[in-house]
Amino acid sequence: MKAEDIRDWDNVEITARLEELREEQFRLRFQGAMMELENPGTLRQVRRDIARLKTVLRERDLTETAELQTNE
Repeated sequence: MKAEDIRDWDNVEITARLEELREEQFRLRFQGAMMELENPGTLRQVRRDIARLKTVLRERDLTETAELQTNE
């Protein structure tokens, strides 16, 4: 998942995907604690994808805030 692709999504899609990834992260952490995790790299990838989604949401929030301040 690339940030460029995420920027094409709307906020609803991003938040839905963010919730899915959080649930997946929970399951992966649980599997890791039980020593059943096949590929530890997947946990790292999920964590990075969550960060990308949060970054795009934050960028949008800051852009909206800046636009509101310039219009006042």
